[in-house]
Amino acid sequence: MTTRTPTAEAGPAPADPRPGLSPRRRRRLVQAAQYVLLVVVLGILVSLADWQQLQHQFLQLSVARRMFPDLLTVALTNTILYTLSGFGVGLVLGLVIALMRLSSVAPYRWIASVYIEIFRGLPALLIFIFIGVGVPLAFPGTTIPGGVYGQVALALGLVAAAYMAETIRAGIQAVPRGQLEAARTLGMSHGLAMRSIVIPQAFRVIVPPLTNELVLLFKDSSLVLFLGVSLETRELTKFGRDLASETANTTPIFVAGLCYLLITVPLGYVVRRLEARHAKAR
Repeated sequence: MTTRTPTAEAGPAPADPRPGLSPRRRRRLVQAAQYVLLVVVLGILVSLADWQQLQHQFLQLSVARRMFPDLLTVALTNTILYTLSGFGVGLVLGLVIALMRLSSVAPYRWIASVYIEIFRGLPALLIFIFIGVGVPLAFPGTTIPGGVYGQVALALGLVAAAYMAETIRAGIQAVPRGQLEAARTLGMSHGLAMRSIVIPQAFRVIVPPLTNELVLLFKDSSLVLFLGVSLETRELTKFGRDLASETANTTPIFVAGLCYLLITVPLGYVVRRLEARHAKAR
């Protein structure tokens, strides 16, 4: 005898009376909550801040007017000179260290590796102190050409070269090896092929990180105050600190900070544009 088991009739599944949020709606709710949290935090900060005290300490127009024209003709000009000179020294020395790092001569590679590890590991402040104090003690009667400008260029250059060397080395290695081999096949020497083919292509790749290094050097130039600068060789930070002590007000430091931003923000935009152009070209 055969038994028939009752089967349920096929039909549409009953709708969930409590449907969940879709991923898109959930994402919108999370974003809305983040905006609300941001507005609340900003509102709390604005309500708690003593705006009258902030205006008195950081936005005294009478104090700010005392900074001109020396702010531009002395402080900002010196800061730019220190940065560019340090960048130039660092670029040349970094290229030499990078080529030593890639050399087939083992002692050159060792020297380059030790240099990079030391100057990347030491704080920039210690390098400035060594240049200002250690060099005259280690080499009596020796003076660095250019006075304070030469000392700053050397100190910033030594620091920057350690980072630039690794950047340049990576750029050289990013150039396809077939480029060098093709140049050697055409009869070029190794040195000529590197100078005319490999290194120019490498620099197209490393322009964005080198520009980032320029921004870092612009800020590191503030360490010049540890070299004992004069009134004519002060940079932005030293200039702002001196005037802040003289006026018992922090407006000069705030204005000096704005000057740094006037340089670093456009440079940061240039870096992003260069990176986007390089990514598009690739």
